[in-house]
Amino acid sequence: MTTPRVPPLPLDEAKAAADEAAVPDYMAELSIFQVLLNHPPLARAINDLLATMLWHGSLDPRLRELAIMRIGWLTGCDYEWTQHWRVASRLGVTPDDLLGVRDWPSHDGFGAAERAVLAATDDVVLDGVVSERSWAACERELLGESTVLLELVTAIGAWRMVASLLRSLRVPLEEGVSSWPPDGRAPNVD
Repeated sequence: MTTPRVPPLPLDEAKAAADEAAVPDYMAELSIFQVLLNHPPLARAINDLLATMLWHGSLDPRLRELAIMRIGWLTGCDYEWTQHWRVASRLGVTPDDLLGVRDWPSHDGFGAAERAVLAATDDVVLDGVVSERSWAACERELLGESTVLLELVTAIGAWRMVASLLRSLRVPLEEGVSSWPPDGRAPNVD
């Protein structure tokens, strides 16, 4: 990765900005927030949106993480892939399933719900909208629950936005973090 386009704040300044913005202190340890905290109100808004889905969401965490991993892969966003590899692993998503998002249509480990969510993810990332076919599959597999469906589309859009921020601002991985776990293989994305 090249030089960040917006310099990350030093940790002490990032923590002070996090306090000012009512962003949890531990978030200031992440490179993304060391950059975002250059604009504390924006950092708070992004943190609040993501934290709502991470800690208070209705969407199954496994499905959310598979969607995020797929976004990281499709967009070539190493930071998103690397961060959520750890998050998903802590949630019990197997390495085989995490790697399966690279080519999910041929991965045998996914059932109908995973396939519906991943198809919707592809739709939004590639076309900007969930197709009728993918929407019908999500409605069927997620039992038509409007809060879950709303959150799914919001999660896909939010983490797609995060991938764009990360890549556009050239946010670096944290020190000591290995790129593209577990094998260092990156997608062919410019």
